[in-house]
Amino acid sequence: MIRLTRINRVPLVLNADLIEHIEVTPDTVIAMTTGQKFMVLESAEEVIRKVVQYRRSIMNREEPAVVRDEPVQCEDEE
Repeated sequence: MIRLTRINRVPLVLNADLIEHIEVTPDTVIAMTTGQKFMVLESAEEVIRKVVQYRRSIMNREEPAVVRDEPVQCEDEE
């Protein structure tokens, strides 16, 4: 998800995986695979930068640490 700002200055959080294309008309218009379109204050270059940063953060995310419980000794193991 990326944070953008609509033309009316309302914050917008957008699913970057659903962006189909970006138009500059001169406003930045983001077309989604769902058919929705959003006009945003950010430039096309800024939107692209945010998408790349988002995807890099996913690729660089480390595996979560596995929390291991202390071993439990069963009565049969004595």
